[in-house]
Amino acid sequence: MNQRIDELLEKYWEAETSLAEEQELKLLLQSAEGYADEKALFIGISEITSEEPSIKMPTKTVPIKSRNWMNWAASVAILFGSVWGWTVYEQKQAEQEAYLEVMQAFALIQTNLSKGQEEMGVMNEMKYLNTTNQLFGNSLSK
Repeated sequence: MNQRIDELLEKYWEAETSLAEEQELKLLLQSAEGYADEKALFIGISEITSEEPSIKMPTKTVPIKSRNWMNWAASVAILFGSVWGWTVYEQKQAEQEAYLEVMQAFALIQTNLSKGQEEMGVMNEMKYLNTTNQLFGNSLSK
């Protein structure tokens, strides 16, 4: 019997026993002399498994209040944020278009101004004449 206990203990410590072999080992240890440490181990294991866990879940349940108003509030906030964002975007686009139109107008003004300055070149040549008679080459005083 002690030889069988030793074999089963060796298999047990190597974690190679089946449940049936563990039950046989427990029964053999109860009726055998000696093996005090092994007997204490199996008694401790059986005591631990028979105890209920001391941590219990609370039995009081807290009712969860309906939060539909939060869903509506979030939806409205998202809607207002989207509308505000869109209006800001549209305003920026309108400002950009106005800026481009003003720049085109300035470019047109500058083009026409440079054309006028070229035509004034002829007048610059005439600024040295003193009188209108000299301008037209007529002598009315004769």
